[in-house]
Amino acid sequence: MTEIRGKRRELLGKVVSNKMEKTVVVVVERRIKHARYKKYLLRRTRYKAHDEENECNVGDTVVLRETRPMSKEKRWCIASITNRATI
Repeated sequence: MTEIRGKRRELLGKVVSNKMEKTVVVVVERRIKHARYKKYLLRRTRYKAHDEENECNVGDTVVLRETRPMSKEKRWCIASITNRATI
């Protein structure tokens, strides 16, 4: 996807790690159809995202927003927390 006049990409994912300072690891799952067998496959991608207030916990569902590079691997930030994990 490309950026269209100020609109940034957003992804929905689940937090799998919050052991770093101001950084969380989020897994985004997407379904693709196999070209020959027409079955749906699950693909997972892990993103490191910036969490300024350290408010995300493992299991939270979050919305990621594309942003400027903040470190070697961080190119996303937490836009909002849609669903809190039950402890």
